[in-house]
Amino acid sequence: MDTPSTSPGTPEHRSGVLQDVRSLAHELRGLFHAHVGLAALETRQAGESLVWMITLGVMVGGLLLSAWLGLLAVAVLTLIQYEYGVMTSPGAALLLAVGANLLLALILYWAIRRRRTHLQFPATVNSLTPDTEKSS
Repeated sequence: MDTPSTSPGTPEHRSGVLQDVRSLAHELRGLFHAHVGLAALETRQAGESLVWMITLGVMVGGLLLSAWLGLLAVAVLTLIQYEYGVMTSPGAALLLAVGANLLLALILYWAIRRRRTHLQFPATVNSLTPDTEKSS
């Protein structure tokens, strides 16, 4: 019956608990480091994907712009062809195309201005506003 006692009050028990706490802290640090490393890698991957998406979007925009200019050129050439007799002046046909583009741009600008209120999260702001501020 010479076995050392490891009751909660003995120094051997306290050093065992301290060792367990140190081991747990070490494992938590390792786990935290792994999660931060994973988050960093995914952030980098997301950033690279965003750059690619923006680059490809700009390229698509350039291609769509050239297609639009081609359609406008076809429309202007169709308007000034003498067989149809719609317009005989190339300058007037070009001004008509520019005017149509400006009108379309104005309509799109109006649509953008109407939708900008949704960028301010009105329903969320309203739901977060205390009831006392809403009634006054």
